[in-house]
Amino acid sequence: MTSSFMPSRLIHWLLLLSLLLLTACADFKYNLYDNMMASERAKAGLALKTLNVNGKSISVLESERDPAKPTIVLIHGFAANKESWVRFSRYLTDGFHVVAMDLPGHGDSVKNLNLSYDLDDQVGYVHDLLSLLKIDTFHLAGNSMGGAIACLYAAKYPGQVESLFLIDPAGIYQYDSELMHLLAKGENPLIAKSRDDFDHLMDFALEEKPYIPWPVAGVMAEKYVANRPVNEKIFSQLHGPHRYVFLEEIKKITAPTLILWGTNDRIIHVNNASVFQRCIPHSRKMLMEGIGHAAMIEAPEQTAQIYMDFILSL
Repeated sequence: MTSSFMPSRLIHWLLLLSLLLLTACADFKYNLYDNMMASERAKAGLALKTLNVNGKSISVLESERDPAKPTIVLIHGFAANKESWVRFSRYLTDGFHVVAMDLPGHGDSVKNLNLSYDLDDQVGYVHDLLSLLKIDTFHLAGNSMGGAIACLYAAKYPGQVESLFLIDPAGIYQYDSELMHLLAKGENPLIAKSRDDFDHLMDFALEEKPYIPWPVAGVMAEKYVANRPVNEKIFSQLHGPHRYVFLEEIKKITAPTLILWGTNDRIIHVNNASVFQRCIPHSRKMLMEGIGHAAMIEAPEQTAQIYMDFILSL
């Protein structure tokens, strides 16, 4: 009786111990992630806020508001989040009031498959947030999908946008990229189904990857994979039919515009920078050698300096 009871009891305790270790490991990862994000925000002078914007929960990072400081609004790309701008913002908040939001469907903002995520709808969501914050005029910057949203915003609300900074913006695909070739074969590296897919995406999108401790990278991967259904809907709307002609809309932009592009961008080909420059009046382009799709992540200090120089030159 004892001999048969002991193995069963031992197995029970081993299973319990394994469960506790797994739980502790998960707690450790998420605690480390939260602490690291809080530390990065503090270094950048950014405060985390959650706002109710027309019934939608929107997560925002905002630096101290000072009437003497011009405002900069930052819009992230597809399946990214407001944290994409944190290290970049560290070099801006001394002289600027900085606002970075999680677009609906992203980060810590509302995720609802019944929402529309077309670029034009996203322009409306950004406008609603800025109206709530009573921000009337500002410098506007966007990366990738956020760059396309920024373009449409500047075209629709020209009196609000003092300048436009586009980092590898979406919206024009006249030159095929590596991503376009993969999509044609039925592969989409931007939609991650596993940790391995997420790691591959980071390698694909970023030429100069920042160091991220493995537990934090693990949490980032888990969050990204968990958001797959929303990401799939957003991607389909981003590349589906629209209520507007993008090339025609951006010709309406009146704000001085700087187009910055990484020469090693695999997601949107660098040659599309010239198309943006031809279509947007008062625009100029600059290329960053050896950089991929997100210069503000890959070279935050250099990119911030380029941006500040651009604003000060206006």
